[in-house]
Amino acid sequence: MTNVSKWLTQTRQRLHRSLKYRLSRPMPPACAHVFKGPVVVVGSAPVIHKPDGWNGDFSVITINGSQSAIRPWGIDVPDVTFMMFNQVEGTNTNAVEVRRVLSGQRTRSLYVLLWRKNARQRLVNGLKAFNYGYDDLVIVDRYERMALLERMTGRKNTEVRTEDKCSNGLNAVLFALHHGAPQVIITGINPNSTGHSYNQTGLARAHVQMDKTIIEQLLAEGRPLFTADPQVSRDLNIPLWTRETKALAVSKT
Repeated sequence: MTNVSKWLTQTRQRLHRSLKYRLSRPMPPACAHVFKGPVVVVGSAPVIHKPDGWNGDFSVITINGSQSAIRPWGIDVPDVTFMMFNQVEGTNTNAVEVRRVLSGQRTRSLYVLLWRKNARQRLVNGLKAFNYGYDDLVIVDRYERMALLERMTGRKNTEVRTEDKCSNGLNAVLFALHHGAPQVIITGINPNSTGHSYNQTGLARAHVQMDKTIIEQLLAEGRPLFTADPQVSRDLNIPLWTRETKALAVSKT
């Protein structure tokens, strides 16, 4: 495809999605879980840390196969899991690895992103094929994800180019903040890293710049965003979650 053809294709996609978004007026994904305390969003980067002061007040959101990395924390069932549609049936290396590490596991609320809503039974069958269980199953379409980004950042994004999108980890951060999380702590979310905690394939990360941009905006707006990872704190200027910051954050709520 030539540069001109690519530009024309992307322009048509932007126009189509913008019009559909305006006409459908979607809402951000709903949430049945009540976030009473800090929410830990566990990404798939190779290095993760259990937040200081961990106790039963914390909620956990995992991304794709990252729940396999928190079993040493004593957590077998996350509160929420965000899973990309291609992890269910995909044949690429990452999808195969995600199904391998999640086989026989479960979550409370499973959000599958960009799966077709009129193909729910196929999704149910696909999850059953690798024995992954859930209490609630929610399909999140593109326009609901666009609505979440706009609601939380004011940004309109038609998601035409990969580099224009947030990672699933950052979408989970926005989701938690949107649904009232008093503090959100990220671990295993590092735009500068490569690879995943649940395999040794060393796959590169997408969405690097957009993730950094959204993190910078959230911090500039004073959102209660923290990290449990010292290197990420140094690299991205995100406050490091410690017992001291926990006490200070709790005192403000």
